[in-house]
Amino acid sequence: MTWRGSTNVSDRIFACLPYLLPLVEVLSFGFVLLQQFPALAVVFAPVLIVWSLYRRVRFAGIIIFFALWLLVVRNEKISHFVRFNTMQAILLDIIIFLCAILTDIVGLIPSGDFAIQTLYSTIFLGIVAAVAYSVVQSLLGRYAEIPAISDAVYMQVR
Repeated sequence: MTWRGSTNVSDRIFACLPYLLPLVEVLSFGFVLLQQFPALAVVFAPVLIVWSLYRRVRFAGIIIFFALWLLVVRNEKISHFVRFNTMQAILLDIIIFLCAILTDIVGLIPSGDFAIQTLYSTIFLGIVAAVAYSVVQSLLGRYAEIPAISDAVYMQVR
């Protein structure tokens, strides 16, 4: 849906870039799958390089989070399409943070390794699927409609 006007190629590309944040953040949940399926490690090799650089800066996540929020989402000079996708990427990142808290709680259960691995894999695959869907829709110039998340984005981005 492109109800806020048409999008040009640069808007489509810039709308895809914020999705690197949730993709890099969710890699910590995906190491179980990447070890079990080495072909996935080849697919995610470029993201793993970004992840290693990302982990070297102590507060990179929070710095990027607030930079995207303040410089992109709240800047009405930037197209609605880019701001929408940036806010959606931020919300996916918040979901990853909340899932990390959930996995910490599940980790307190004795001998819950299988449950943790299953939860990690589910979170990883869910976020990767949401990011892939959003990037494809952005490249096509459409708004990626993810239930509940997109509704929250529409409330934030005017």
